[in-house]
Amino acid sequence: MSSPILEFSHASSMRGGNRVLHDLTLRIDRGQHTAILGPNGAGKSSLMRLLMLEDRPLAADGEPALRLFGRSSWDLMELRTRLGVVTGDLDAGFGLGTSGGRVRGFDVALSGLFGSQGVFTHHDVTASMRDRAADALRRVHAAHLAVKPLNEMSAGERRRVLIARALITQPDALLLDEPTTGLDLAARHRFMESVRELARAGTTTIIVTHHVEEIVPEIERVVLLRDGRIAFDGPTGDALIPARLEQLFGSPVVITRSGGYFHVRVADLVR
Repeated sequence: MSSPILEFSHASSMRGGNRVLHDLTLRIDRGQHTAILGPNGAGKSSLMRLLMLEDRPLAADGEPALRLFGRSSWDLMELRTRLGVVTGDLDAGFGLGTSGGRVRGFDVALSGLFGSQGVFTHHDVTASMRDRAADALRRVHAAHLAVKPLNEMSAGERRRVLIARALITQPDALLLDEPTTGLDLAARHRFMESVRELARAGTTTIIVTHHVEEIVPEIERVVLLRDGRIAFDGPTGDALIPARLEQLFGSPVVITRSGGYFHVRVADLVR
C-alpha cells in the first residue's frame, strides 16, 4: 500500500505569537481529489506554509505532526518532484527578480526541472528535458504560449504555464492555492476545465480555496476549515449544503449546481 500524499497528526501552528492552526488531523491518499475550503482568516495560508515547508508544525505527542508521502523530512527540491505547487504568490512574482517577467512560456515550464524562475546559462538542458517541457505545455493546452513572454500573457495564460512548470517533474499530486484569483469568467472556466482533465488523467488534485466555484466535479471530498480548525471532513455533497456553509461563512447562502459545479451566493434577506 502506498503512503498518503499528506498526513497531519494533531498538528498546530504558531504565527506572530498566536496559534493559527489547532490540532489538525487530516490524511489525503493518492487519487483522492480533495478541496480544503474556508473563509479568509480560516488558516488556509498557514496550512499552505506547512505544506511548502516554510513553517514547521507543532506536534502534541512528540510524533511527526506532518508527513508527506510517508516522510517527515524532505529536501525541498526533492519534494517538488512529487508535489507540484502553484500559488498566487508564485504567479505574482515569477521571474520579476531576474528578467522583469520576460521569461518565455517554454522556459517557465522547463525551469520546473531546476527549481528556478527561468532557464540560465549554467543549466544543462538536454533534448529529453525540452521534450518534457513541450509535453507539459500540451497537457494544459498551452503549447501556443511557448514563445510568448510571461509579462505579455493574460492571467489565465500565466496560470497555465505555471501548472505546466509544476507538471514537468510528473508529480504524484498537484496542490493549487486559490487557483483562479485574478481570472475573468471565461478564463476561470477554461482553467478549471484543464484542472479537471489533469484529475481525470490521474494526477491527485488538492485545491485550497475560499471559492466554492473552484471545486471541480472530480473533487469527491471537501474539508471545511474555520478558525484554524477542521469543521467538517467528508463527501462533497455532504459538505456543500446550506447549513454547513452558512456556519462556515457566517451568512445565509443559496446553493445551486450546474455542469457538476456548485455555485453559492449570499441569500437575499430583504423581501
